[in-house]
Amino acid sequence: MPFMTRLRRERDPDLGEVEGTARVDKRTKDLTKRLQPGDVAVINHVDIDKVSAEALVACRPAAVVNAAASISGRYPNLGPEILLAADIPLLDAVGEEVMELAEGTPVHLDGNTLKAGDRLVATGTLLDSESVVEAMGDARAGLNDQLEAFAANTMEYLKQERALLLDGVGVPDIETDLEGRHVLIVVRGYHYKEDLQMLRSYIREYKPILIGVDGGADAIIEARHTPDLIVGDMDSVSDATLRCGAEVVVHAYRDGRAPGLERVRELGVEPVVFPATGTSEDVAMLLADDKGATLIVAVGTHATLVEFLDKGRAGMASTFLTRLRVGGKLVDAKGVSRLYRSRISGLWLVAMVLVGLAALFAALWATPGGRVFLQVLGARLDDLWSALGGIVT
Repeated sequence: MPFMTRLRRERDPDLGEVEGTARVDKRTKDLTKRLQPGDVAVINHVDIDKVSAEALVACRPAAVVNAAASISGRYPNLGPEILLAADIPLLDAVGEEVMELAEGTPVHLDGNTLKAGDRLVATGTLLDSESVVEAMGDARAGLNDQLEAFAANTMEYLKQERALLLDGVGVPDIETDLEGRHVLIVVRGYHYKEDLQMLRSYIREYKPILIGVDGGADAIIEARHTPDLIVGDMDSVSDATLRCGAEVVVHAYRDGRAPGLERVRELGVEPVVFPATGTSEDVAMLLADDKGATLIVAVGTHATLVEFLDKGRAGMASTFLTRLRVGGKLVDAKGVSRLYRSRISGLWLVAMVLVGLAALFAALWATPGGRVFLQVLGARLDDLWSALGGIVT
Protein backbone atom coordinates (compact mmCIF):
# COMPACT_ATOMS: atom_id res chain seq x y z
CA MET A 1 0.00 0.00 0.00
CA PRO A 2 1.46 3.41 -0.92
CA PHE A 3 2.71 5.50 1.94
CA MET A 4 0.43 8.44 1.03
CA THR A 5 -2.65 6.31 1.65
CA ARG A 6 -1.29 4.83 4.88
CA LEU A 7 -0.52 8.17 6.49
CA ARG A 8 -3.48 9.13 8.62
CA ARG A 9 -3.06 12.88 8.14
CA GLU A 10 -0.75 15.37 6.48
CA ARG A 11 1.66 17.00 8.88
CA ASP A 12 1.91 20.76 8.83
CA PRO A 13 5.33 22.27 9.64
CA ASP A 14 3.45 24.88 11.70
CA LEU A 15 1.36 22.40 13.65
CA GLY A 16 2.10 24.12 16.97
CA GLU A 17 4.09 23.15 20.03
CA VAL A 18 4.71 19.61 21.26
CA GLU A 19 6.01 19.36 24.82
CA GLY A 20 7.77 16.60 26.71
CA THR A 21 10.78 15.51 28.72
CA ALA A 22 13.95 14.94 26.69
CA ARG A 23 15.41 11.43 26.66
CA VAL A 24 18.81 11.46 24.96
CA ASP A 25 20.80 8.52 23.60
CA LYS A 26 22.87 7.99 20.47
CA ARG A 27 21.73 4.34 20.39
CA THR A 28 18.04 4.10 19.64
CA LYS A 29 17.63 0.60 21.05
CA ASP A 30 19.09 1.72 24.38
CA LEU A 31 16.85 4.79 24.45
CA THR A 32 13.66 2.77 23.98
CA LYS A 33 14.38 0.88 27.21
CA ARG A 34 13.68 4.03 29.24
CA LEU A 35 11.52 6.09 26.90
CA GLN A 36 8.06 6.79 28.35
CA PRO A 37 4.83 7.94 26.64
CA GLY A 38 4.91 11.70 26.17
CA ASP A 39 8.73 12.00 26.25
CA VAL A 40 10.71 13.59 23.43
CA ALA A 41 13.19 11.07 22.01
CA VAL A 42 16.52 12.64 21.01
CA ILE A 43 18.58 10.26 18.86
CA ASN A 44 21.51 10.25 16.45
CA HIS A 45 20.39 7.64 13.92
CA VAL A 46 21.27 7.80 10.23
CA ASP A 47 18.58 6.06 8.15
CA ILE A 48 16.02 5.14 10.81
CA ASP A 49 15.19 1.50 10.11
CA LYS A 50 11.91 -0.31 10.48
CA VAL A 51 12.76 -2.14 13.71
CA SER A 52 13.95 1.03 15.45
CA ALA A 53 10.91 2.98 14.29
CA GLU A 54 8.52 0.30 15.53
CA ALA A 55 10.31 0.24 18.89
CA LEU A 56 9.92 4.03 19.13
CA VAL A 57 6.25 3.89 18.18
CA ALA A 58 5.63 1.27 20.88
CA CYS A 59 6.95 3.76 23.47
CA ARG A 60 4.52 6.46 22.24
CA PRO A 61 6.84 9.50 22.46
CA ALA A 62 5.48 13.01 21.91
CA ALA A 63 8.10 13.56 19.20
CA VAL A 64 11.40 12.27 17.82
CA VAL A 65 14.37 14.60 17.26
CA ASN A 66 17.15 13.15 15.12
CA ALA A 67 20.62 14.67 15.07
CA ALA A 68 21.36 12.81 11.82
CA ALA A 69 19.52 12.45 8.53
CA SER A 70 16.57 10.11 8.95
CA ILE A 71 16.75 9.37 5.20
CA SER A 72 20.29 9.78 3.92
CA GLY A 73 19.45 8.58 0.42
CA ARG A 74 21.61 5.47 0.77
CA TYR A 75 18.59 3.17 0.45
CA PRO A 76 14.78 3.44 0.92
CA ASN A 77 14.57 2.89 4.69
CA LEU A 78 11.09 2.53 6.13
CA GLY A 79 11.50 4.10 9.59
CA PRO A 80 10.38 7.70 8.89
CA GLU A 81 7.19 6.46 7.19
CA ILE A 82 6.31 4.39 10.26
CA LEU A 83 6.83 7.32 12.64
CA LEU A 84 4.73 9.70 10.58
CA ALA A 85 2.00 7.11 10.09
CA ALA A 86 1.80 6.88 13.90
CA ASP A 87 1.37 10.69 14.12
CA ILE A 88 4.74 11.15 15.82
CA PRO A 89 6.47 14.40 14.72
CA LEU A 90 9.99 13.83 13.38
CA LEU A 91 12.40 16.77 13.51
CA ASP A 92 15.25 15.78 11.25
CA ALA A 93 18.97 16.57 10.83
CA VAL A 94 19.30 19.05 13.69
CA GLY A 95 23.04 18.45 14.20
CA GLU A 96 25.06 16.49 16.74
CA GLU A 97 25.12 19.38 19.22
CA VAL A 98 21.64 18.34 20.33
CA MET A 99 23.14 15.20 21.90
CA GLU A 100 24.66 17.44 24.57
CA LEU A 101 21.16 18.21 25.87
CA ALA A 102 20.84 17.05 29.47
CA GLU A 103 18.64 14.02 30.07
CA GLY A 104 15.32 14.98 31.64
CA THR A 105 15.27 18.56 30.34
CA PRO A 106 11.72 19.82 29.63
CA VAL A 107 11.62 20.72 25.92
CA HIS A 108 9.09 21.60 23.27
CA LEU A 109 8.91 21.60 19.48
CA ASP A 110 7.81 24.85 17.96
CA GLY A 111 7.60 24.30 14.20
CA ASN A 112 11.10 23.44 12.98
CA THR A 113 12.84 24.26 16.26
CA LEU A 114 13.51 22.48 19.53
CA LYS A 115 13.53 24.71 22.61
CA ALA A 116 14.14 24.35 26.31
CA GLY A 117 12.10 27.14 27.82
CA ASP A 118 13.05 30.23 25.80
CA ARG A 119 16.45 28.80 24.82
CA LEU A 120 16.88 27.55 21.27
CA VAL A 121 18.39 24.06 21.38
CA ALA A 122 18.31 22.98 17.74
CA THR A 123 16.83 23.72 14.35
CA GLY A 124 16.07 21.14 11.68
CA THR A 125 13.49 20.02 9.17
CA LEU A 126 10.10 18.80 10.35
CA LEU A 127 9.41 15.94 7.98
CA ASP A 128 6.01 15.56 6.34
CA SER A 129 4.57 13.07 3.88
CA GLU A 130 5.65 14.98 0.78
CA SER A 131 9.27 15.35 1.85
CA VAL A 132 9.48 11.68 2.89
CA VAL A 133 8.00 10.45 -0.40
CA GLU A 134 10.42 12.62 -2.35
CA ALA A 135 13.42 11.45 -0.31
CA MET A 136 12.37 7.80 -0.66
CA GLY A 137 12.18 8.21 -4.43
CA ASP A 138 15.72 9.59 -4.51
CA ALA A 139 16.89 6.73 -2.28
CA ARG A 140 15.44 4.09 -4.59
CA ALA A 141 17.29 5.67 -7.49
CA GLY A 142 20.58 5.18 -5.60
CA LEU A 143 20.17 1.45 -4.93
CA ASN A 144 22.62 0.53 -7.71
CA ASP A 145 25.50 2.03 -5.71
CA GLN A 146 24.45 0.05 -2.64
CA LEU A 147 24.31 -3.21 -4.57
CA GLU A 148 27.85 -2.63 -5.86
CA ALA A 149 29.03 -1.93 -2.32
CA PHE A 150 27.22 -5.06 -1.15
CA ALA A 151 29.05 -7.20 -3.74
CA ALA A 152 32.43 -5.76 -2.76
CA ASN A 153 31.76 -6.25 0.93
CA THR A 154 30.63 -9.83 0.31
CA MET A 155 33.96 -10.71 -1.31
CA GLU A 156 35.90 -9.08 1.52
CA TYR A 157 33.97 -10.99 4.16
CA LEU A 158 34.43 -14.26 2.27
CA LYS A 159 38.21 -13.72 2.28
CA GLN A 160 38.22 -13.10 6.04
CA GLU A 161 35.91 -15.93 7.08
CA ARG A 162 36.47 -18.55 4.37
CA ALA A 163 37.55 -21.26 6.82
CA LEU A 164 34.60 -20.61 9.15
CA LEU A 165 32.01 -20.55 6.37
CA LEU A 166 33.29 -23.49 4.35
CA ASP A 167 34.75 -25.81 6.99
CA GLY A 168 33.41 -24.60 10.34
CA VAL A 169 36.89 -23.80 11.60
CA GLY A 170 36.69 -21.80 14.83
CA VAL A 171 33.23 -22.88 15.99
CA PRO A 172 33.57 -23.56 19.75
CA ASP A 173 32.25 -26.59 21.61
CA ILE A 174 29.09 -26.12 23.67
CA GLU A 175 27.31 -28.25 26.25
CA THR A 176 23.83 -27.91 24.75
CA ASP A 177 23.11 -30.88 22.48
CA LEU A 178 21.75 -29.72 19.10
CA GLU A 179 22.38 -32.93 17.17
CA GLY A 180 19.26 -34.00 15.28
CA ARG A 181 17.10 -31.30 16.88
CA HIS A 182 15.03 -28.42 15.57
CA VAL A 183 16.45 -25.03 16.57
CA LEU A 184 14.48 -21.80 16.91
CA ILE A 185 16.63 -18.66 16.72
CA VAL A 186 14.95 -15.49 18.00
CA VAL A 187 16.22 -12.02 17.13
CA ARG A 188 14.39 -8.99 18.43
CA GLY A 189 13.80 -7.76 14.90
CA TYR A 190 11.06 -7.75 12.29
CA HIS A 191 7.66 -8.86 13.70
CA TYR A 192 9.27 -11.12 16.30
CA LYS A 193 6.31 -10.92 18.71
CA GLU A 194 3.77 -11.93 16.08
CA ASP A 195 6.01 -14.74 14.82
CA LEU A 196 6.53 -16.18 18.31
CA GLN A 197 2.78 -16.11 18.90
CA MET A 198 2.15 -17.97 15.63
CA LEU A 199 4.71 -20.62 16.58
CA ARG A 200 3.27 -21.50 20.00
CA SER A 201 1.82 -24.82 18.79
CA TYR A 202 5.04 -25.67 16.94
CA ILE A 203 7.14 -24.98 20.04
CA ARG A 204 4.82 -27.00 22.26
CA GLU A 205 4.79 -30.00 19.93
CA TYR A 206 8.36 -30.17 18.61
CA LYS A 207 10.17 -28.66 21.62
CA PRO A 208 12.97 -27.05 19.57
CA ILE A 209 16.19 -25.77 21.13
CA LEU A 210 15.51 -22.07 21.79
CA ILE A 211 18.39 -19.70 21.00
CA GLY A 212 18.01 -16.03 21.89
CA VAL A 213 20.27 -13.52 20.13
CA ASP A 214 20.93 -10.75 22.67
CA GLY A 215 17.52 -9.14 23.36
CA GLY A 216 15.89 -12.07 21.59
CA ALA A 217 16.48 -14.07 24.76
CA ASP A 218 14.30 -11.58 26.66
CA ALA A 219 11.69 -11.97 23.91
CA ILE A 220 11.66 -15.74 24.49
CA ILE A 221 11.01 -15.24 28.20
CA GLU A 222 8.34 -12.61 27.50
CA ALA A 223 6.62 -15.26 25.36
CA ARG A 224 6.66 -17.56 28.43
CA HIS A 225 9.37 -19.90 27.23
CA THR A 226 12.91 -20.50 28.52
CA PRO A 227 15.96 -20.08 26.26
CA ASP A 228 18.44 -22.94 26.04
CA LEU A 229 21.21 -20.78 24.55
CA ILE A 230 21.92 -17.04 24.60
CA VAL A 231 24.23 -15.78 21.85
CA GLY A 232 25.50 -12.24 21.30
CA ASP A 233 27.71 -9.43 22.48
CA MET A 234 25.40 -9.03 25.49
CA ASP A 235 24.63 -5.34 24.95
CA SER A 236 20.83 -5.63 24.99
CA VAL A 237 19.92 -8.67 27.12
CA SER A 238 18.82 -8.25 30.73
CA ASP A 239 20.76 -9.51 33.75
CA ALA A 240 17.81 -11.64 34.86
CA THR A 241 17.73 -13.45 31.51
CA LEU A 242 21.47 -14.10 31.61
CA ARG A 243 20.93 -15.78 34.99
CA CYS A 244 18.00 -17.94 33.79
CA GLY A 245 20.18 -21.06 33.41
CA ALA A 246 20.71 -20.94 29.66
CA GLU A 247 24.16 -21.60 28.24
CA VAL A 248 25.77 -18.30 27.19
CA VAL A 249 27.92 -17.82 24.08
CA VAL A 250 29.65 -14.43 23.91
CA HIS A 251 30.27 -13.14 20.38
CA ALA A 252 33.80 -11.71 20.21
CA TYR A 253 35.72 -9.78 17.57
CA ARG A 254 38.26 -11.65 15.47
CA ASP A 255 41.12 -10.11 17.45
CA GLY A 256 39.74 -11.67 20.63
CA ARG A 257 38.10 -8.59 22.15
CA ALA A 258 34.75 -9.45 23.74
CA PRO A 259 33.02 -6.39 25.29
CA GLY A 260 30.27 -8.51 26.84
CA LEU A 261 32.55 -11.09 28.47
CA GLU A 262 33.28 -9.16 31.65
CA ARG A 263 29.62 -8.35 32.22
CA VAL A 264 28.59 -12.00 31.96
CA ARG A 265 31.32 -13.15 34.35
CA GLU A 266 30.36 -10.48 36.87
CA LEU A 267 26.91 -12.10 36.97
CA GLY A 268 28.51 -15.41 37.97
CA VAL A 269 28.05 -17.04 34.57
CA GLU A 270 30.99 -18.62 32.74
CA PRO A 271 30.33 -18.28 29.00
CA VAL A 272 31.70 -19.81 25.82
CA VAL A 273 33.51 -17.31 23.55
CA PHE A 274 32.96 -17.38 19.78
CA PRO A 275 35.26 -15.02 17.79
CA ALA A 276 33.78 -14.16 14.38
CA THR A 277 33.58 -11.18 12.03
CA GLY A 278 29.85 -11.40 11.30
CA THR A 279 26.85 -10.40 13.37
CA SER A 280 25.52 -12.25 16.42
CA GLU A 281 22.59 -13.43 14.32
CA ASP A 282 25.04 -15.08 11.93
CA VAL A 283 27.02 -16.63 14.78
CA ALA A 284 23.86 -18.27 16.15
CA MET A 285 23.02 -19.78 12.75
CA LEU A 286 26.56 -21.05 12.15
CA LEU A 287 26.64 -22.58 15.63
CA ALA A 288 23.33 -24.38 15.12
CA ASP A 289 24.37 -25.67 11.71
CA ASP A 290 27.80 -26.88 12.87
CA LYS A 291 26.38 -28.69 15.92
CA GLY A 292 24.01 -30.81 13.86
CA ALA A 293 20.61 -29.10 13.95
CA THR A 294 18.28 -30.61 11.36
CA LEU A 295 16.09 -27.50 11.01
CA ILE A 296 16.75 -23.86 11.88
CA VAL A 297 13.67 -21.66 12.27
CA ALA A 298 14.45 -17.92 12.26
CA VAL A 299 12.30 -15.36 14.11
CA GLY A 300 12.88 -11.62 13.58
CA THR A 301 15.91 -12.11 11.33
CA HIS A 302 16.76 -10.34 8.06
CA ALA A 303 15.55 -11.90 4.82
CA THR A 304 14.89 -9.21 2.18
CA LEU A 305 17.18 -6.73 0.44
CA VAL A 306 15.81 -3.75 2.38
CA GLU A 307 16.24 -5.67 5.65
CA PHE A 308 19.87 -6.41 4.77
CA LEU A 309 20.41 -2.72 4.02
CA ASP A 310 18.75 -1.81 7.32
CA LYS A 311 21.60 -3.63 9.07
CA GLY A 312 24.17 -1.34 7.49
CA ARG A 313 26.70 -2.20 4.84
CA ALA A 314 29.10 -3.90 7.26
CA GLY A 315 26.46 -6.41 8.33
CA MET A 316 24.97 -7.29 4.97
CA ALA A 317 27.57 -9.64 3.56
CA SER A 318 27.90 -11.85 6.63
CA THR A 319 24.17 -12.49 6.84
CA PHE A 320 23.88 -13.16 3.12
CA LEU A 321 26.76 -15.64 3.10
CA THR A 322 25.64 -17.28 6.34
CA ARG A 323 22.25 -17.99 4.82
CA LEU A 324 23.98 -19.57 1.83
CA ARG A 325 26.13 -21.66 4.19
CA VAL A 326 23.17 -22.91 6.24
CA GLY A 327 21.20 -23.62 3.07
CA GLY A 328 18.08 -25.76 3.17
CA LYS A 329 18.08 -26.06 6.97
CA LEU A 330 16.97 -22.46 7.38
CA VAL A 331 13.27 -21.62 7.39
CA ASP A 332 11.70 -18.26 8.15
CA ALA A 333 9.15 -18.30 10.98
CA LYS A 334 6.36 -17.15 8.68
CA GLY A 335 7.02 -20.09 6.39
CA VAL A 336 6.74 -22.50 9.31
CA SER A 337 3.46 -20.95 10.47
CA ARG A 338 2.00 -21.26 6.98
CA LEU A 339 3.11 -24.86 6.43
CA TYR A 340 2.77 -26.22 9.96
CA ARG A 341 -0.54 -27.33 11.38
CA SER A 342 -1.14 -29.12 14.63
CA ARG A 343 -1.15 -32.87 14.16
CA ILE A 344 -4.57 -33.06 15.85
CA SER A 345 -7.19 -31.29 13.73
CA GLY A 346 -10.37 -29.73 15.04
CA LEU A 347 -12.47 -32.49 13.44
CA TRP A 348 -10.47 -35.15 15.27
CA LEU A 349 -10.94 -33.33 18.57
CA VAL A 350 -14.73 -33.27 18.06
CA ALA A 351 -14.70 -36.97 17.20
CA MET A 352 -12.66 -37.77 20.34
CA VAL A 353 -15.16 -35.86 22.52
CA LEU A 354 -18.12 -37.73 20.96
CA VAL A 355 -16.42 -41.11 21.45
CA GLY A 356 -15.69 -40.22 25.08
CA LEU A 357 -19.32 -39.25 25.72
CA ALA A 358 -20.52 -42.48 24.09
CA ALA A 359 -18.19 -44.54 26.30
CA LEU A 360 -19.41 -42.71 29.40
CA PHE A 361 -23.05 -43.30 28.41
CA ALA A 362 -22.39 -47.02 27.85
CA ALA A 363 -20.63 -47.36 31.22
CA LEU A 364 -23.51 -45.70 33.06
CA TRP A 365 -26.16 -47.78 31.28
CA ALA A 366 -24.36 -50.97 32.26
CA THR A 367 -25.11 -50.43 35.99
CA PRO A 368 -28.51 -50.14 37.73
CA GLY A 369 -27.51 -46.90 39.44
CA GLY A 370 -26.26 -45.50 36.15
CA ARG A 371 -29.53 -46.32 34.39
CA VAL A 372 -31.49 -44.53 37.12
CA PHE A 373 -29.19 -41.50 36.79
CA LEU A 374 -29.64 -41.37 33.00
CA GLN A 375 -33.44 -41.71 33.33
CA VAL A 376 -33.55 -38.83 35.84
CA LEU A 377 -31.24 -36.75 33.61
CA GLY A 378 -33.47 -37.47 30.59
CA ALA A 379 -36.57 -36.39 32.54
CA ARG A 380 -34.87 -33.15 33.59
CA LEU A 381 -33.83 -32.38 30.03
CA ASP A 382 -37.37 -33.12 28.81
CA ASP A 383 -38.81 -30.69 31.40
CA LEU A 384 -36.27 -28.04 30.40
CA TRP A 385 -37.08 -28.49 26.70
CA SER A 386 -40.83 -28.18 27.43
CA ALA A 387 -40.25 -25.00 29.46
CA LEU A 388 -38.18 -23.45 26.66
CA GLY A 389 -40.90 -24.36 24.15
CA GLY A 390 -43.52 -22.62 26.26
CA ILE A 391 -41.43 -19.44 26.46
CA VAL A 392 -40.96 -19.35 22.66
CA THR A 393 -44.69 -19.84 21.95
